[in-house]
Amino acid sequence: MPDSAALAAGRRGYLKWFALALLVIVLDQLSKVYFNSQYQFGEVHEVVPGFFGFTLLYNPGAAFSFLASAGGWQKHLFTLLAFAVSGWLGWSIVKGHFSCRMNLAAAFIMGGALGNVIDRMIHGHVIDFILVHYYNAWYYPAFNLADSFICVGAGLMVLDGLKKPSR
Repeated sequence: MPDSAALAAGRRGYLKWFALALLVIVLDQLSKVYFNSQYQFGEVHEVVPGFFGFTLLYNPGAAFSFLASAGGWQKHLFTLLAFAVSGWLGWSIVKGHFSCRMNLAAAFIMGGALGNVIDRMIHGHVIDFILVHYYNAWYYPAFNLADSFICVGAGLMVLDGLKKPSR
């Protein structure tokens, strides 16, 4: 039977990933509070003219406004999906099923997904504010820090999946 020091060390080992997910949520929510209070809906402030700016948009759908005009049921679907994925990722971290890179990816995805869930539960939509475009010819859909962390987490998962398995 492991001693209490070993159990405490193991507990602290996975708690850091949950703390990181919490930090992602806090950063995401603070950024959304700022943009929601300092910008008018649709207002654009160019940071790098013709390429990058900040705006305030509301997204009732998922990433890139997927299902934004579906009538409201999508809010519940994406909330349930975020809880399910975050639960599975959290459980996998606790059970030690992941590598360090996968734990980092899972923390980013959990934090991002739950950050957007908070928006859906409080506002009924997700607050987006990062705008990437090429002059007026092309616009990438507006996004937020939560979306960014989810994408980085997914990229880390892909990288982890490409590594050669150890014998």
